[in-house]
Amino acid sequence: MATFVLVHGAWQGGWCWKRAASLLRKAGHEVFTPTLTGLGERAHLLDDKIDLDTHVQDVLGVLHYEELSDIILCGHSYGGMVITGVADRAPQHISSLVYLDGLVPTDGQNTLDLLPTEVGASLLESAKISDSGFRVAPTPAKEFGVNAQDRAWVDRLCVDHPLKSFEQSIRLKNRETLVRRHVYIYATGWSPGIGRPFFDRAQLDAEWQAVSLPCGHDVMIDMPQELTQILIASI
Repeated sequence: MATFVLVHGAWQGGWCWKRAASLLRKAGHEVFTPTLTGLGERAHLLDDKIDLDTHVQDVLGVLHYEELSDIILCGHSYGGMVITGVADRAPQHISSLVYLDGLVPTDGQNTLDLLPTEVGASLLESAKISDSGFRVAPTPAKEFGVNAQDRAWVDRLCVDHPLKSFEQSIRLKNRETLVRRHVYIYATGWSPGIGRPFFDRAQLDAEWQAVSLPCGHDVMIDMPQELTQILIASI
């Protein structure tokens, strides 16, 4: 039995992993799907102080209080920023890092640095026109290539995201490189396909495994069975 910690991306919550988590548990594994502060069922905590460090600490807290070790840590989209920060601070607890169509930062980069220019600009504009100035409205599921049957569900449950977490630069000591295994999963079925540069880089790195799936950005919703197989193979 393995232990998986699955970290969602922007606007979502632990709910997005429902299908993949169920499949992993049926296969006999332990699964944690923490919701980051200010999102999902914790949306009532949203404020202008929440940053990337807050979200990294959310996941570190799960590792500490659940006394987890030898985990497979998976981050989707913005969650790639979070798991990188977690791995840099607690590499001894992690056996595999899995980036699910996620951002893979280096020291000093933030989320906006890693997104296509037009995408980053739209996020900043969303916050600018919000009543508070720090709330980034969800991008419609259709734009992420989510299958037609699930779009209404995803749009209904997504909530505003704290801008500061996109703006804060990550600070790394390169301790995330101590994690034994790195996997990149690229979703090819949507545009602009933010995972492409990280997938290309992973393909050229002998320390990484690179795989792709023909679906939209929310792989855990569109192709949960295929994703589960890849996650189990990363043990």
